[in-house]
Amino acid sequence: MLTRLEQMSGSTAKKSLGQNFLVDNGIVSKIITSVSPRLGETIVEIGPGKGAITDRLLASGATVIAIELDRLLVPRLREQYSSVKNLTVIEADALSVNYREFLSNDSAPLRLVANLPYYISTAILQRLIEFANVFSDLTLMFQKEVVERIIAQPRNRERGFLTVFVEMYFRAEKLFDVPPSAFFPVPKVTSAVVRLLPRSSPLPDIQVFRSLASRAFAMKRKTLFNNLGRELTDAQAAFERAEVDPTRRAETLDRSEWLALYTSFAEFHDHSQVPGD
Repeated sequence: MLTRLEQMSGSTAKKSLGQNFLVDNGIVSKIITSVSPRLGETIVEIGPGKGAITDRLLASGATVIAIELDRLLVPRLREQYSSVKNLTVIEADALSVNYREFLSNDSAPLRLVANLPYYISTAILQRLIEFANVFSDLTLMFQKEVVERIIAQPRNRERGFLTVFVEMYFRAEKLFDVPPSAFFPVPKVTSAVVRLLPRSSPLPDIQVFRSLASRAFAMKRKTLFNNLGRELTDAQAAFERAEVDPTRRAETLDRSEWLALYTSFAEFHDHSQVPGD
């Protein structure tokens, strides 16, 4: 038997898609206040669900591009907003979308809002990093522990590959926590909202840095030299050029040190040095 909330919303949440629909109007208002959407902007929303956030984005006059994977929700959304001119609903997987295609030749950067399914949230975030220069800002909801990893500072044990990968391309600011009761079905964990602002001078080769950072954190309790040095015959020289002590652990490095390490190690991939931001 369907619960009253399920009957009101018109469909059940799919566990296979990690769906937890936002039903707390107070939290929706906090998200909208944080985003502050404006007339004429183009905002991409990943996972509009039943339209809780979508309604408020559209009310601002912004143009909304809603990306929804659930093939049953897509026609419902299109019918629900059939008279709305500033919304486009796209049935697609956020992991395969080319976000650059949403830019017009003379348009400002896109903005992005998303309540991401827990099971795939970090994969989507890594995909969005590849399009960092397409956006002016991203307001994202994750499981709280993911946000804590994203904002972890050097020497914090939560700091890892995801931290430095995001940090290299964005400035991150945690906005607020979201209790389980804000969703239906009610998840077992607390969520949190984070704002990401793209840096003005991103690295030229995202794949080189991804490889460097993932190898540096491959065995987190090992030193940088143990994780990186075995693959390069002159790794010691690379560390010296970067002025980074190879006996340190990856979690202790700050962004400027990662930039120096990237610049030094990238020479083995025939890449030029990269300025900071």
